[in-house]
Amino acid sequence: MDKLAHYQDIVKKILTQYEEISSQVPDPDIDEVLIFDDKRSQYLWFNVGWKNERRVNAASVYVRIKNEKIYIEEDWTEEGIATELLREGVPKEDIVLAFHDPETLKLTEFAVV
Repeated sequence: MDKLAHYQDIVKKILTQYEEISSQVPDPDIDEVLIFDDKRSQYLWFNVGWKNERRVNAASVYVRIKNEKIYIEEDWTEEGIATELLREGVPKEDIVLAFHDPETLKLTEFAVV
């Protein structure tokens, strides 16, 4: 299996596990949605609906794969998707914490753009 397909499988596995855990305590007003776009290597887990007369439209996790690196664009999980990727054997130099600004990104243990 090539690196891209391997990383796509890992990201989909992790997001599916998070969504399955989260859906064990469902909110009847909010839908949890997973979107997997292998063609563009973009993966999204988000919530959508209405709560207390207010619109809910929030990304929990947004991940892209480009240039053989996994870019974490948004991550509101407790432990962090990067931690899960490391557990799956993805090296730190292939993980970009893209939600950080470029200067902060240089200070992390992970890849820079």
